[in-house]
Amino acid sequence: MITRRCFCSSAPRPWLFVGLGNPGDKYKGTRHNVGFEMIDAFAKAQGIEMNTLNCKAIFGQGFVGDAPLLLAKPQTYMNLSGESTGALAAYYKLPLNRFHDDMDLPCGVLRLQDKGGHGSHNGLKSVIYHFRGNREFARLRIGIGKPPGQMDPKAFLLQKFNASARERIDTALQEGVEGLKLLLLKGLTESARRFNTEQKYKHIRLQTMPT
Repeated sequence: MITRRCFCSSAPRPWLFVGLGNPGDKYKGTRHNVGFEMIDAFAKAQGIEMNTLNCKAIFGQGFVGDAPLLLAKPQTYMNLSGESTGALAAYYKLPLNRFHDDMDLPCGVLRLQDKGGHGSHNGLKSVIYHFRGNREFARLRIGIGKPPGQMDPKAFLLQKFNASARERIDTALQEGVEGLKLLLLKGLTESARRFNTEQKYKHIRLQTMPT
């Protein structure tokens, strides 16, 4: 059982997966909280309980195969995500991966990257700041589409998904679970190549469809 296995010094160094979002029922189900949803979907699939608080984050730990894993949902609000993420990474001295919403991808399209900038994402800005400018950490981008017309992007982010977009996101979350399992078992280079190839064709199908 997951709860009986230990993170001992002879075991492989764990991964830390961090999902970005805002705490509280007010933000549940909004576009800005798909990072939290990715963590929840992965935890449920792997039987990992998210039942403790650590470094200002809801926290859980478990295994995928023999790979040890830590999961976190910072409770600092999006713009201060780095306070929690930086503290967790420093405390555990871990490689990490992060999940966040992205308006530059069509709704439901995913992208796994080994590094990158913040792309005006305030949560990523905070994390990079608390990593002292280091941008070389893996991230899973979750497409939420672009605001329609002249809609304020901030208002768009805090809206809940409509029925068709919700269906795309639910499918994407399950695809993300499989992609992250592949990451843990095969490593970032191989998993990103295979995963992003699949998502590329999905991107082509969806990029002209309404969100």
